[in-house]
Amino acid sequence: MRAVMEQVKTLQETILLEMNHIKKGFPGVQALKDVSLQVKTGEVHALLGENGAGKSTLIKILGGIYTLDEGNISIMGNPVEIQNVQDAQKHGISVIHQELVLVPHMTVSENIFLGREPVKAGMVNFQAMNSSAQELLESFDLDIKPDDRIGSLTIAEQQMVEVIKALSFNSRILVMDEPTSSLSDKEVNFLFDTIRKLKKNGVGIIYISHRMMELNQISDRITVIRDGEYIGTKETQCTSSDELIAMMVGRTLTKYYTRTFNTPREKVLEVAGLGNGKLLKDISFDLYKGEILGFAGLVGAGRSEIMKCIFGLDPITEGTILIEGKPVTIRSAEQAIRYGIALVPESRKKEALFPVQSVKFNITLRSLQKFIRGVFVNKEKELAVTREYVSSLSIKTPTIQQLVGNLSGGNQQKVVIGRWLATDPKVLILDEPTRGVDVGSKSEIYSIMNELAAKGVAIIMISSELPEVINMSDRVQVMCNGRISGCLSHAELSQERIMQLATQHAQQ
Repeated sequence: MRAVMEQVKTLQETILLEMNHIKKGFPGVQALKDVSLQVKTGEVHALLGENGAGKSTLIKILGGIYTLDEGNISIMGNPVEIQNVQDAQKHGISVIHQELVLVPHMTVSENIFLGREPVKAGMVNFQAMNSSAQELLESFDLDIKPDDRIGSLTIAEQQMVEVIKALSFNSRILVMDEPTSSLSDKEVNFLFDTIRKLKKNGVGIIYISHRMMELNQISDRITVIRDGEYIGTKETQCTSSDELIAMMVGRTLTKYYTRTFNTPREKVLEVAGLGNGKLLKDISFDLYKGEILGFAGLVGAGRSEIMKCIFGLDPITEGTILIEGKPVTIRSAEQAIRYGIALVPESRKKEALFPVQSVKFNITLRSLQKFIRGVFVNKEKELAVTREYVSSLSIKTPTIQQLVGNLSGGNQQKVVIGRWLATDPKVLILDEPTRGVDVGSKSEIYSIMNELAAKGVAIIMISSELPEVINMSDRVQVMCNGRISGCLSHAELSQERIMQLATQHAQQ
C-alpha cells in the first residue's frame, strides 16, 4: 500500500508543463513581458488576472495560435516548439475556448471527429465513427447519443462534447477558458465531477475563471499575472480572495461592491400580466426612478426573455407595459429606445459589439441622430460624446479609433454601456453586466451603476451571481419556470431565500 501511495504522490509531483519567461509583442503593445507557468500531472492550475493581463495571449501561444517571441516551453522536461495548432495537438495540448466552436447542425460524433473522420472505401465510416463516439460518451456517463444534433443539446452538454473532443486527441494538457460562464449550479457540479475524473487520469488542467468561489472548489494552485507579467503562484488552500484580488489589481479593493441605497422615487416602468405565448406567464412588476431592481433565477427561468419582450425584440401575446403611467406598445428596439429604454444584452460578443469597428463607432452607434444634420455629420460633437464616455466610464484604450475587439472584456463591456448611456435612457436593462469581466472592472461597473441610480436612472439587473444580486439590488424579483415566484426587499435578501424561490415551481 505504501508503495502505491508513493507512486501516486510521485505522479502528482511530476512537472507536466513548463512555460518559462514567455514574451510576446504586437504592434504598439507588449502583451506578455515575462510570464512563467508550471503545471503538474493531475493538477488543476488556475490562471488568474484582469482582462488584458495577458491570459488569452499566453493560452494562444500554448495552443499554437500565436508563436512566442522569447522564452521556452517544455513538456515532461522535454523542450518543444509550437508553431501552429497541429503542433499543439501533437504534443497533447487542447484548448476549450469560452466561445464554443461546435457546428450546431452536425451530430455529436461528427463534431468530435471533424476533420478526422474514419474512412472506408473512400467514404466516411459512420458506423465506426459513432461507435468510437459512443465509447467516449459512456466513459463520462453522459446520456447523449452519437447521432444527436449539437443544436439540440443544452449548453452544459455541448461543453462536455467539447471536453470529449479535446480528449479524443489523447490530450495530456487541457485548457478551460471560463467553462462555467453559461452553466447552472447543477451543470457546474457535473463539470467539476468530470474535471476530478480527468485529474485522476493524470490530465493537467489550466483553468481560467473570474469566479473566486469556483477556484476554491476545483483548483490546486493559482498563478496570477498582471499587465503581461508573472506576479506569483499560490497554493489554493493557503491563500484568500482578498490576497488574490490584490495581486491581480496591484491594490486592495476596499469597496468591491459600491452601493448607496436610495429611497425609491416615482414609478418609471410598470409591467402587468405579460406573457409571450411560450415560456412567460403573468409577469408583473414595477420599477422606480433611481432603483436597481435585480432579477434572479436558474438558467432558463425566463429572465432574459422578459427583457427581450420589453425591448421589442420578442412579441408580447398578453399583458401591458406602462412608461411613466402611460400604456405603450413596443414592437421593435427602435420604439423601445424612443420610450427611453436601453438594453445591454447578455452576450456582448454575439449581440452588441462590432469588433472590427472603432471604440468611437461602437459608442455612438445608437445616438447618431444627435450628430447628423441632413447629410452632414457633426464630427466634433461625435468626438466629444465619445471622449465623454471613455473618460466617465474609465475605458482603457490607446485611442478612440482603436478596434473594440482589441480591448479587454471589461473595457468592451463599458463601451457597450457607454453606447446606451449616450441615448439618455430612463430605463437601463443590464443582462449579466459582469459576465467574463475581471474583479477590477467589476468594481468599476458597480460604481457606474451606483452613480447612475443616484442620478435617477432606473436599472434592471439580471445576474446569475447571487452575491452581486444581493449587494447591488434595492429589490429582487425571483423567477422560476417563466413566472415570478417572489419579490424580496434588500433587507430580506439571502442566497438561501433566493434559491428557495428560484426552485419553488420546479418542486411543485
